[in-house]
Amino acid sequence: DGYRNTNIYQGGRAANQVSDDYRYQDGNYEGYAPNDGYYQGGDEPAHEEDAQSDVTEGHDEDDEVYEGEYQGIPHPDDIKEKQKNRAPAADDEYRDRADLMAERMEDEEQLAHQYENIIEECGHGRFQWTLFFVLGLALMADGVEVFVVGFVLPSAEKDMCLSSSNKGMLGLIVYLGMMVGAVMLGGLADKLGRKQCLIISLTINAAFSFLSSFVQGYGFFLFCRLICGLGIGGSLPIVFAYFSEFLSREKRGEHLSWLCMFWMIGGIFASAMAWSIIPHYGWGFSMGTKYHFHSWRVFVLVCSLPCIASLVALKFMPESPRFLLEIGKHDEAWMILKQVHDTNMRAKGEPERVFTVSLKKPSQVDEFIEIQSSTGTWYQRWLVRITTTFKQVWDNVLYCLTAQYRMNTLMLAVVWFTMALSYYGLIVWFPDMIRYFQEEAYESRVKIFDEEEVSHFTFNFTLENQIHRNGEYRKDKFIGMKFKEVRFEDSLFEECYFEDVTSSETFFENCTIISTVFYNTDLYEHKFINCRLINSTFLEEKEGCHLDFEEDNDFLIYLVSFLGSLSVLPGNIISALLMDKIGRIRMIGGSMLISAVCCFFLFFGNSESAMIGWQCLFCGASIAAWNALDVITVELYPTDKRATAFGILNGLCKFGAILGNSIFSSFVGITKVVPILLASSALVGGGLLALRLPETRDQVLM
Repeated sequence: DGYRNTNIYQGGRAANQVSDDYRYQDGNYEGYAPNDGYYQGGDEPAHEEDAQSDVTEGHDEDDEVYEGEYQGIPHPDDIKEKQKNRAPAADDEYRDRADLMAERMEDEEQLAHQYENIIEECGHGRFQWTLFFVLGLALMADGVEVFVVGFVLPSAEKDMCLSSSNKGMLGLIVYLGMMVGAVMLGGLADKLGRKQCLIISLTINAAFSFLSSFVQGYGFFLFCRLICGLGIGGSLPIVFAYFSEFLSREKRGEHLSWLCMFWMIGGIFASAMAWSIIPHYGWGFSMGTKYHFHSWRVFVLVCSLPCIASLVALKFMPESPRFLLEIGKHDEAWMILKQVHDTNMRAKGEPERVFTVSLKKPSQVDEFIEIQSSTGTWYQRWLVRITTTFKQVWDNVLYCLTAQYRMNTLMLAVVWFTMALSYYGLIVWFPDMIRYFQEEAYESRVKIFDEEEVSHFTFNFTLENQIHRNGEYRKDKFIGMKFKEVRFEDSLFEECYFEDVTSSETFFENCTIISTVFYNTDLYEHKFINCRLINSTFLEEKEGCHLDFEEDNDFLIYLVSFLGSLSVLPGNIISALLMDKIGRIRMIGGSMLISAVCCFFLFFGNSESAMIGWQCLFCGASIAAWNALDVITVELYPTDKRATAFGILNGLCKFGAILGNSIFSSFVGITKVVPILLASSALVGGGLLALRLPETRDQVLM
């Protein structure tokens, strides 16, 4: 009765379901049926006997069943056998993955050569030239951005009352944004796509450039220029990676060099617009006393036009098919390649030619991917998506430092840094030195007046570049006039009247001022140095800062930037024509060494004209190195790491620009030796190191 107890029956039935190892050898019985051989309420005892006879039928000593098997307990021998089989299975799994990786590497190499053949079959024609001008506008926007702050700084510092430290920060903030944007958006371009990230980059730059032209406060203007730099800094690595993937091996070096000309065009555009817009004070407007939209703000607005034009045109261009192949979208890549082929063939007058190529799909290796689930909130899914993307970007950054690419990355980093330190440092140093020579010449023409006595006279004209010592002014009127670079030393002002007076670099030192009224002037307290003010009154002082365009906007500075940008035209042409003939390495090394020689001639630049000439020579010699650096950086890295590597190196370049600007400008008016030696030694070291880089002109894009 106890054996037939219902609870025992339930346990036996469960054990029977768990165990599946027992089988009859004669093939007549495949396993226990759930109810066979067990007592059920109302059944005869004979059923149990029948079941026992069935179990023992055809069974001998050799096939004796392990008794624990009925309870679902595995036999110890089976456990040992499974453990022995598990280790070889794991080894086979790792071996299979390694084989799959090797097979994928081989497939990727075959795909690279196959893609090269397809691009050659598509030809170089209307499609590439259209993309050339679209991406050229984006590169032009980068060139404009470098010059904008330098041109508006003289006006902006007066309009927003900037101190010397604030001026320096405004000059460097754009480079800081470019450094961050190059690394961040360059990395995203290898995960989200060239076109999509370039649109994001240009949108950020256009929006904040437009906004910066209207903001009045210094802090907000600084923030807008920072974000502008972030956007335009991200476009540079994307532009070169994007365009290179539509070019064949024979055309790549030449046409990437032609593309670099748009940076020069951007500098020329910025110089010409600054020259024609900023000096025209009447081109702005005012709303009350607080809001002023001066002509330099119009210039900032106009400088956003190349970025906007590129953004609109980019909407009609396709994604890079090489990138689509890398992420497994082979059908989309095939359709874009067909579009390139058909566009070029129609332009050549051969519309009947049919695009008949097939793409081999490389073997896939399991990777960590985001699993989009309908469960969870929207922000949780976005958080997973963002963290996954940035993890992949970080992995790409680390990949550039793996054993395969570490040495090339480090050498390229040194070359980029030394080139940026010397080039951007000297680009800032040249205008500062020219301005220093101008100031020296201006000071040499100063007029000095000693012991003059003036009484009952009305001054209603401009006093400029004068020093008045030991003078006496009694009952004089200074009405509606300007002081420019005027100093009064040890002078007496008695019962004088100042009204509607504006001043620039004007000071009163050791003066005695008695019973004098200052009405609506900008002669603030800090302009009176060690002066005695007796019964004097200041009424309704002018608020804010005031522009003086005749002083602040020197046409020579615009001319210097214009000539400096134009001087790179011969270097661009030479580098484009010789890039694929002499190679990238010789181009970098030769250009940097010639630029270093040009630096030594700066010791003989003791005048404005000499400094302008040496600047043009230096810019023309160094541009070939920049072009070759862009080309070799694109070619040294595979498709899924190309924009990331370019972004890292370009970010390091902008860091070098920040250091160069800070170091070189601090020696203006002190010595020329340190800037010249620093720039030339950096160029020599970088040029010699560049000669150890691998040549890439004969290799396909991996």
